Amino acid sequence: MSRKLRGSVWLSISYVLLAAIGVFSVYPALWVIMSSLRTGNSLFSETLFPTAFTLEHYANLFSKYDFALWYTNTLKIALITTVIGTVLTLLPGYAFSIFRFTGRKTMMSTLMVLGLFPGFMSMIAIFILLNLLNLLNTHLAVILVYAAGAPLFFLFAKSYFDTIPKSLVEAARIDGAGHLSIFFRIVMPLSTPLIVYTALSIFAGSFTDFLFAKLVLRTPETKTLAVGLFDMISSRQATDFTSFAAGCVLIAVPITFLFILLQRLLTEGLTAGAEKG
Repeated sequence: MSRKLRGSVWLSISYVLLAAIGVFSVYPALWVIMSSLRTGNSLFSETLFPTAFTLEHYANLFSKYDFALWYTNTLKIALITTVIGTVLTLLPGYAFSIFRFTGRKTMMSTLMVLGLFPGFMSMIAIFILLNLLNLLNTHLAVILVYAAGAPLFFLFAKSYFDTIPKSLVEAARIDGAGHLSIFFRIVMPLSTPLIVYTALSIFAGSFTDFLFAKLVLRTPETKTLAVGLFDMISSRQATDFTSFAAGCVLIAVPITFLFILLQRLLTEGLTAGAEKG
């Protein structure tokens, strides 16, 4: 078999595998969307597309449940966490990229190792600490924990800052600019793809998190979307599964919209951050 023919065969196999992966990825999402438009309360159906379409389940979310309150709580937590977490991620990345100090590599290695551990391992300790601080069942507790976990991913920011010419920083220092002035007036405008990637990752994570929010938030007025939707179908008597599917669709809308809108900057942030480090 010639080299050209082997290349064509492998290319065809790659396309088939990518098509199969695409189908397996899209089918569950399409099933949820169609279920949210299907009449009745059951998710089971013999066909993917319903015979009759309805928007009743979307209306039920706001009439039967506190979905608007859940959405407001989740957006508040996600937006505040995104702002704080992005700053707390970029500042250490800039410091480790620009400065050379004793213990720098040890600190980087320690933070990298800490970032490898799953977050749920520390939930009990965090719960006890929040209880001692009287912060349980508050949005502040969720925001603080989400934002505090963001700096563990500083390495990606450091790799991106390594690609920025050091001559710009040195020229600003010669002109008398301080480090904060250099960071906010020179480095940040050149780091738009990194900022978009970091902010979008933090927003998506805090917007969809369930485990920690379920652990901390207890009363109906503090629930987030993930907790509220889980409680909607967690009881043995729960049957409103199509409304649950409608809620899942509405959760995916802002994240999907942001990914589509910022796709170019997101791609640039991923590729530029991988050039060095």
